[in-house]
Amino acid sequence: MFVTTLLVIAVLLGISAFFAGSETALTAVSRGRMHQMERDGSRAAANVNRLVADRERLIGALLLANTFINILASSLMTSALEDHLGPRAVAVTTAVMTLVILVFAEVLPKTLAIARTDRFALAVAVPLRGVIAVLAPIVGTVQWLVWRMLQLFGVRSDEAESTEAAHEEIRGSIELHHQEGTVEREHRDMIGAVLDLRDLQVGDVMRHRTSVESFDIEMPRRQLIEAVLLSQHSRIPLWKDEPENIVRVLLIKNLAQALASAHGDVDALDMDGLTTEPLFVPDTTRLEEQLHAFRKHHTRLALVVDEYGALQGLVTLEDIMEEILGKIPERADSRPDVRRRPDGSYLVDGTVAVRDLNRELDWHLPEEEATTIAGLVIAQSGTIPEVGQRFAYFGFVFEIVRRQRNQITALRVIPPATPAAAWPQK
Repeated sequence: MFVTTLLVIAVLLGISAFFAGSETALTAVSRGRMHQMERDGSRAAANVNRLVADRERLIGALLLANTFINILASSLMTSALEDHLGPRAVAVTTAVMTLVILVFAEVLPKTLAIARTDRFALAVAVPLRGVIAVLAPIVGTVQWLVWRMLQLFGVRSDEAESTEAAHEEIRGSIELHHQEGTVEREHRDMIGAVLDLRDLQVGDVMRHRTSVESFDIEMPRRQLIEAVLLSQHSRIPLWKDEPENIVRVLLIKNLAQALASAHGDVDALDMDGLTTEPLFVPDTTRLEEQLHAFRKHHTRLALVVDEYGALQGLVTLEDIMEEILGKIPERADSRPDVRRRPDGSYLVDGTVAVRDLNRELDWHLPEEEATTIAGLVIAQSGTIPEVGQRFAYFGFVFEIVRRQRNQITALRVIPPATPAAAWPQK
């Protein structure tokens, strides 16, 4: 009889280990990976997804079953030892069962579940669905009672996860994998940039109107065509009366095709057919919305205006793609507007975006206060610095190298942990 009881207890502990390991595996399993496996046709992954879709019911059923099994095993052990140990049976059972349950029914299966999370979860999904179905009435009653008690403290069950929380979870997961060495920095930056599209505005990535190449639409036709053909851009804004009054956008591809069809006869060109109406967007438009606008209007260029309708600059599809993929230099050696010096410092054009510097050089300058590196220094100093002035912010040293009127055109930036030889001498 004693041996039979021990065998029953061993079976119960095995079942307890099954429930304990299942709890760990199903709470730690990657929902994204299981979702992709289900899409690839895995029935086991589909079962896992059905279980984790209602984590509250899953955990309730596992805890109920595991608690019941552990109490039953301990009670049987106490009953079996009473005939041999008498009053000491309770103390001996408590010590022995605590050690046995801890090692074999808790730590061992949970450690295995952590080491083989996906395989463990896929293996236990089918039998657990049956267990949860059987225990559903009891678990439902317990859940109702628990939530009634929690509502007394102001906790409600209908608080849905926000989109912001979901994005932060993805961002945090990618950052964690990057720190562990399983995700490269470039991939981390690209995924982070995609998530940022819903927060960034076109004003953060646009080219300022002072950097926009445009031409007078009333120029002599031959002179206008020669000028636009020498341009480095595929779309050219055309203005009338004043540079900020953009009236049309000329597509270089259409112009080249028309010139080929007309055998180079400039006078035979229909300029109205080669240009399109400009698309104007507010500078507060989100990049995610702007992508939809480009798709809707079948264009890749938009002119950015402020709340008063004044032209601020332009944004293109390429600008948004560079925000995701990173700046793509036209030269093979390096970016001409960010030049590393032999002493470890950097000579940076004032118009370079802070986000570009953070991504390309793995810096951590704040991006909320200003779009460009010059704007960041102005925002921090509260003034327009003179050439030669130096500032220390965020662990960096900024030295003004060139200034044109009220615009800082070049800075020398010394990042943290730069050799002392690079630091400015007083």
